[in-house]
Amino acid sequence: MIETGFRKVWANEVDNIIAKTWVEEPSSIMVRIYFVSLVASALFIVLYLVLALTGEIFFYESGEAIGAISGWCERVSGGLFREPANTLSNIGFMISGLFMLRVLTAENEWSTEKGNVFIGLNKISVLYAVAVIYLGPGSWLMHGTHTEWGGWADNLSMVMYIIFPWLYNLKEMGRWSVSRFLWTYFIIVIVYSLARWFFGGRLGIGLDLFGLSIGLWIISEALFKYWSPKFRWFSGFVGFLVAAVFGISPQDILSDLVEYWWIILFWVPALFSTSRPALKRTYTPWFFLGMFSYLAAFLIWLQGYPDALYCQPDSWIQPHAIWHLMTAFSTWCFFKFYRTERLR
Repeated sequence: MIETGFRKVWANEVDNIIAKTWVEEPSSIMVRIYFVSLVASALFIVLYLVLALTGEIFFYESGEAIGAISGWCERVSGGLFREPANTLSNIGFMISGLFMLRVLTAENEWSTEKGNVFIGLNKISVLYAVAVIYLGPGSWLMHGTHTEWGGWADNLSMVMYIIFPWLYNLKEMGRWSVSRFLWTYFIIVIVYSLARWFFGGRLGIGLDLFGLSIGLWIISEALFKYWSPKFRWFSGFVGFLVAAVFGISPQDILSDLVEYWWIILFWVPALFSTSRPALKRTYTPWFFLGMFSYLAAFLIWLQGYPDALYCQPDSWIQPHAIWHLMTAFSTWCFFKFYRTERLR
């Protein structure tokens, strides 16, 4: 009995040390993360320009011919960027993520409000901000180079961002440790990156992880807000509403269950959300503003095709570039939304 009690006390002490190290007291490296990210972002741009000037970065180009209209409406340029407006607009993501890190760093230098991991520097807040920053280079490489590896980098950056919200919700409702959350996140990223590289966009199994993750985010957010034992298992049906918003009706799904087999994954949040979250969030205005910005950007994104009504291939005002800027703003809105978290 004494030995068992000692083990429990020791385990609690270890958990406290880990939590303090990983969440409340960032290392000196993490304190410098804003400067490191700023330098890395600048170096990315410089390196890209050097490789573009030498032509090395276009070596594996597989996109449309110079002078043609790209798949995202803008005319293909023979300069440093195959799609200039659609490329440079990705700076918006880097600015958004860097601004997050600057805010978090300043707070850490002054004071950190306990109970909210999005106030001050820690591995969760930094991961979110860095994922936002990488949205910029990822998309930049696709629109700038028209290479298959650039498309891979772009898609990976989107997945690295979009899996964060629903995994973070599962962490809170599943009572996961920080380490379990991080391990789960990076395992998904690594496995997905390899599968996407070798098997293509739908991983060889007809799965669009980015699209699915939008549904998982809204499902898990509904659970976070309205958790109950009954709603836990009903929540998967929220995914059908999300699919309908993006043009996939329940009738489409039910008429071809082989193609839409992935709807069973709508119940992943229910499976892991075993407890009511200990935190509560304020949804007005930041969550709704972020969602409005994203959905409005999606409508504009639909105009970013060669045959769309508002496609002007020679204009610097490109629908897809506007999509980049608006979704960069939405990442900031969700950052502000998470900062409203408080203990119930």
